[in-house]
Amino acid sequence: MKKFSKIMALILVLAMSVTTLAACGGSKADSDWAEIQKKGKMVIGYTIYEPMNYYDDNNNFTGFDTEFANAVCAYLDITPEFVEINWDTKVDEIKAKSIDCIWNGMTISDELKKNISISKPYVKNMQVVVIKTDNADTYKDTASLKDKTIVAEAGSAGENVIKEDENLSQANYISVTRQVDALLEVKAGTSDAAVLDWTLAKAMIGEGTDYEELQMIDGVELSVEEYGIGFRKDSDTCDKVNEAIDALVKDGTLQKLAEKYDLSLSPSISK
Repeated sequence: MKKFSKIMALILVLAMSVTTLAACGGSKADSDWAEIQKKGKMVIGYTIYEPMNYYDDNNNFTGFDTEFANAVCAYLDITPEFVEINWDTKVDEIKAKSIDCIWNGMTISDELKKNISISKPYVKNMQVVVIKTDNADTYKDTASLKDKTIVAEAGSAGENVIKEDENLSQANYISVTRQVDALLEVKAGTSDAAVLDWTLAKAMIGEGTDYEELQMIDGVELSVEEYGIGFRKDSDTCDKVNEAIDALVKDGTLQKLAEKYDLSLSPSISK
């Protein structure tokens, strides 16, 4: 009887050990990176967002993040698969494992860090206010937009700025699915201003663009921020991508891409 009890105790100890390892992510079966290697591809969630991910005049899918992701996947010897997502549900998408990462000019925030793992920052950005050039004398700062209609992408850094800014929070806010839709609202006159990423605004508005009648409010720079790549919480894929980023910084690839798309690399990796 005692011998039986000792055997049962040993079985219980072993079972508890296996459970503990699984809970800590110590099991190979829990490795996101192992799964990616097994299928030979990384599923990348994105939205149309020039200059990060977009289709050019010849309908080629391109952009800074597109080329960046291709270079990282080449380094890691896997194939990228780009899947368009709804930005407002990006965290749900990655938790559901319908995508392996979010790679689309994603602003790093404390709120996101609670729900997902994020790569080292790679590009510097800020939020700006876009208006019609005809209204430049009327809208010179956020105070002049207090009682006006403001638009931003749902779930974006622009939306957060509107909610937190003393003046913009008093405006009539409407949300749209994409940042490009925010530009369309201002162009059509259905919104007085849009709050969106500087990286997108400087690539898409002004002379020679589809939004040549739009401009940024001069001198208004809100929420200086950095972009990162999102992964499932505690995913080991994040470490592999960070390793690839270091290599692409070292060989100059990332700097060349930044220059090509007129972007500024994050100070933390451009040293």
